[in-house]
Amino acid sequence: MMTVHEVSRLTGVSIRALQYYDEIGLLPPTRYTEAGYRLYDAAALERLQQILLFRELEFPLKEIRRILESPAFDRNKALEQQIELLTLKREHIDNLIRMARTVKQTGGISLNFEAFDKTKLEEYAARARKTWGETPEYREFERKNSGKTPAELKQTGDGLMALFAEFGALKDGDPAAPEAQTQARRIQAYITEHYYNCTNKIFAQLGRMYGCGGEFTENIDKAGGPGTAAFASEAIRIYCDL
Repeated sequence: MMTVHEVSRLTGVSIRALQYYDEIGLLPPTRYTEAGYRLYDAAALERLQQILLFRELEFPLKEIRRILESPAFDRNKALEQQIELLTLKREHIDNLIRMARTVKQTGGISLNFEAFDKTKLEEYAARARKTWGETPEYREFERKNSGKTPAELKQTGDGLMALFAEFGALKDGDPAAPEAQTQARRIQAYITEHYYNCTNKIFAQLGRMYGCGGEFTENIDKAGGPGTAAFASEAIRIYCDL
């Protein structure tokens, strides 16, 4: 566990910003001490990293919270976008360095202002935001959840994890068994009710994501025990193939 001061020193995010992230439900601490001090574990730091990645893409904080709390959040997709954006930023900085060195070496004034052009950066960031914010599923998710408080959003997420926890009691059985298939159907219905219309195609994609490692796999295994995410992923695959 790390204190808010330690997290601030490690990440460069101010203590006030971390406190604000907690206030708006974007980054709640893992727990509080008896004296009321915030403490953060590795999972919280991973979420902070994801927040900072989306901030580099110039997303508003409220949108970042909704994206991270969506069952369709794809961490690998976000990382791929961040890698591309950082590559473009590096190219931009390299161009500025080359221009400055040329000016220094020649002792004159360069009339070439191309190095200052950030069009490629801005266009890529805009496209990245569009992929997250303009899908029908995200718009429906935003419509259903925009008026909810952080506590209500957490309650909805906890409800989904509770359904996955029930998968934990089935994981030693057959993922094609009727009870496992019924549980998959219940999860699909829950996502449709609380997030967006979860078609079989979308549900199959989510199922693969649940079992491929990362934050969702960790959270599901935490809810239902080790192996729950892999079992749920296979049960969902079978369910969507029926």
